[in-house]
Amino acid sequence: MILAGEASGDIYGAYLTRALKGISPDITFFGLGGREMEKAGVKIIYESSLLAVVGLMEFIYKSRYILKALRETKKILAKSAPDLLILIDYPGFNLNVAKSAHALGIPVLYYIPPQLWAWWKGRVNKLSKRVDQLAVILPFEKQFYREYGMKVEYVGHPLLDLPLPAESKREITERLGIDNKQKPIIGLLPGSRSEEIIRHMPVMVEAAKIISRHYPDLHCVLPLASTIKEDMLRRYIDDSGLNFTIEGIDTKILLKISDVAFIASGTATLEASIMHTPMVIVYKVSPISYILGKFLINVRNVGLVNLVADKEIVPELIQGDATAENVAKEGITILENSGVREEIKRDLSRVNKKLGKGGASIKTAGIAAKMMDLIG
Repeated sequence: MILAGEASGDIYGAYLTRALKGISPDITFFGLGGREMEKAGVKIIYESSLLAVVGLMEFIYKSRYILKALRETKKILAKSAPDLLILIDYPGFNLNVAKSAHALGIPVLYYIPPQLWAWWKGRVNKLSKRVDQLAVILPFEKQFYREYGMKVEYVGHPLLDLPLPAESKREITERLGIDNKQKPIIGLLPGSRSEEIIRHMPVMVEAAKIISRHYPDLHCVLPLASTIKEDMLRRYIDDSGLNFTIEGIDTKILLKISDVAFIASGTATLEASIMHTPMVIVYKVSPISYILGKFLINVRNVGLVNLVADKEIVPELIQGDATAENVAKEGITILENSGVREEIKRDLSRVNKKLGKGGASIKTAGIAAKMMDLIG
């Protein structure tokens, strides 16, 4: 049984599923996920996109459906008694299921465990009691969890397993019908959940409009996540007066052609790092979630790329600071100052080295296979 509750987790779950099938083709998979896991051969019992939330208030809005899915997942877990439960991210839901699995004597592997080093360290004891093995993806996580006596392996970041775009920038723009005279190109990555779109799109679009006063030929590109319908994005851009291209393709393709990207904090910041794309991190949640977060979060930065760098290498604009004017100001600084751009790219290269050399899916599949006694 494999449970992934986010769009990125769906992709990583699909790669892990294929890697495990490479070890033992007869393994059957079922659980929580999306299109990618389904294509990889996982029988989906609940669609992960319907369960994705950001913050306390967003959870409250979807709580009825989430709690129903949680109850059903536990029932299926008990009835099916899988040889292994693999959890991917999505901590609130997955830790609850892990408790049931532990009580049933079902081994639990947590791939991409919750970032408890950043917030609410008190939950580590809960994690250690419910999970048998961790496969972590950030270099500093191994030491953190080992200090709490947990079995943990650092496998590297699964983003490095995904193929890089083979096309040149010119080939990509021509294929997408973008006039090469239209410059600069700004990537807008507001997130993969509806709540993130609602909070981030107005700010990002307005920032692009401000920048267009300096660059009238500006063009914006926007990836379409599998969890979001295009109509939801169109309501923010159709009357903007800006040139937009929306594509449901690999985010890294759009990042490759972007001169700067406005990105909601999360995995996409690491994708931009891999593509050496300068970025501005923009993140907003509900006021209540933000107030609670200030009491719980134990780190200086919230952007993953800055956390891995252990310093702020790209601007972070959070909550009240995430205004269109501030985003535009940072974007213009990057576009107009070659020294700033090159310094960011050098720092991103250092981050990429810290992320490892790839192979996270194969390494994690090996750990899972050992837990099921499929290999020695």
